Amino acid sequence: MGRSSTGRALRRLKPLDVEAVTIDGGFWGERQRINRQATIPIVYRRCRQTGRIDAFRLDWRPGRRRQPHIFWDSDVAKWVEAAALSLTTHPDRRLAGLVDRVVDLIVSAQQPDGYLNTHFTVVEPEKRWCNLRDQHELYCAGHLMEAAVAHFRATGSRRFLDAMARYADYIGSVLGRGRGKKRGYPGHEEIELALVKLSEATGANRFLRLAKYFVDERGRGPHYFDKEARARGDDPHDYRHRTHEVFQAHRPVREQSKVVGHAVRAFYLYSGMADVAALTGDTELLAACRRLWRDATERKMYITGGVGPSAHNEGFTRPYDLPNETAYAETCAAIALVFFAHRMLQIEADGKYADVMERALCNGVPSGVSLDGERFFYVNPLAVAAGATGAGARHQATSRQPWFGTACCPPNIARLIASLGQYVYSVGKAAVYVHLYVAGSGQAEIAGRKVLLTQQTNYPWDGCVHIRVGLDGPATFSLMLRVPGWCKSYTLLVNGKRVAGRSVKGYVRIRRRWQDGDRVELSLAMPVERMAAHPAVGADAGRAALQRGPVVYCLEQCDHDVDVHSIALPKQAKLHTRFDRELLGGTTVIEGEGSACAATGWKGRLYRPVGEGRARRVRIRAVPYCLWGNRKPGALAVWLPQA
Repeated sequence: MGRSSTGRALRRLKPLDVEAVTIDGGFWGERQRINRQATIPIVYRRCRQTGRIDAFRLDWRPGRRRQPHIFWDSDVAKWVEAAALSLTTHPDRRLAGLVDRVVDLIVSAQQPDGYLNTHFTVVEPEKRWCNLRDQHELYCAGHLMEAAVAHFRATGSRRFLDAMARYADYIGSVLGRGRGKKRGYPGHEEIELALVKLSEATGANRFLRLAKYFVDERGRGPHYFDKEARARGDDPHDYRHRTHEVFQAHRPVREQSKVVGHAVRAFYLYSGMADVAALTGDTELLAACRRLWRDATERKMYITGGVGPSAHNEGFTRPYDLPNETAYAETCAAIALVFFAHRMLQIEADGKYADVMERALCNGVPSGVSLDGERFFYVNPLAVAAGATGAGARHQATSRQPWFGTACCPPNIARLIASLGQYVYSVGKAAVYVHLYVAGSGQAEIAGRKVLLTQQTNYPWDGCVHIRVGLDGPATFSLMLRVPGWCKSYTLLVNGKRVAGRSVKGYVRIRRRWQDGDRVELSLAMPVERMAAHPAVGADAGRAALQRGPVVYCLEQCDHDVDVHSIALPKQAKLHTRFDRELLGGTTVIEGEGSACAATGWKGRLYRPVGEGRARRVRIRAVPYCLWGNRKPGALAVWLPQA
């Protein structure tokens, strides 16, 4: 326990499991369908074609092609997790057979002592645990553990789960504070949150203790990464980034207050910290999570929910450094932010966490995959210059790619979309919370009754949500409906009669004795908003972004006959919305009038006095950022200068 541990779990809420939630149609139903029918099969084929799956046969020999890479195991593990989650809600005999074969192959690669890693079994067996800083052993182990938990919950089979429990026990025999152990921890965090999942699935508290060790040992002196470098005969200061900040290992996590380093690593770590704090009652660790949350969301997050502006370290620089054209904003980082937000939400039952979770889910996460589910963005810029193409300058690519050499994002987005149900509802003390408005239903047990909440909504294109309460008998409890931070007004009806409800940390509470068939209608006002950035965000000075509800909009070149970067948004311009069923699978667009500097009178001139020449009126059409790049390649702009 930490110095301020209570020993009591801090979670106020428990999310509904994936199998308790159905998603039917609408924004997320369609994405889950495409995920099942296209993305999961494509990720499997790419893993097979590139040798990632066959690497578990352990038949690679020096001189052969397709040498197992240090992080290949994690890509396969994320595919297994995505497929298992999909099977949980949509049984599929063919997919189930495929998963079983891959799981059997993975388990067959486990060594007699419990170790399981394809690269360090056949390529560099003498280098096990020699370079935790750079070599991803624990990262891969964590993803295998998450996959095993998902497989167990989908199938009931313990084969994979028990194998990963053996692996975790082996890791605990090598790493830790006991005599003869290495006091190491991962360079790429992930195993911390995975061990918590493993602990909950198996009921074995020793895995939670191991997760806590990895959290608490991080950043302590003398620095383990330096020690292991010297043991290898390396200069401990001679590595790519030359700072332990990139690994969030510059100081113990309880002392950290600034989000630094590699963005994906950071938010995987913070998710693990939140889990450990929640289950051990560690209020000191929770306080660190709160500090890091504030720094991330108040100083270092894009309006799309993207995080990590720099390609140099795939992560953070300084506060308010949020460039648009060179934004890195890796898809995996937005996913990791969702993980952290969801965990903090269960601890504190505060809508501010759900607001950020929704911001990422409606913008920076789905932008990472094409509408047909077959192509992907690794990074997600907020501006692209006219004519920028190709993957050489990855932050400038205007078309999604079928795969990547470093392929963490495609299987990651596949598993997130498959798991979306667990983010929609939670159960608290005599209360059921609705965090996200998603067409479908969630089944919970509360006040001794089975409760079925069925949502009908076209959210996020429409702010009207109808909820039917199904009960096996009358029951008194609170229905907590999130009123998003972007919403300035709403109306609430119960059985056709207007009610006020009580506002509690971003949720409106309706407490009553519910009857089977009761109907709730929540109407969230959803006007177009012109959003401004903090004055310290130099890239957005004098600019505005368009947002409607949780959805951030952008201008794409294919909708305009002038360069979108020459378009300004008059402050008084009227903007209106319409739902276009034929565009991008059906979406709400924002249309209005902008202005653009005339292209005449510039011959032979690069500059001229302000005031020469006239701006001309142009029609603008803004589409959701999450849907950009699904038509013709071209320029992109989220932040527009205000005329």
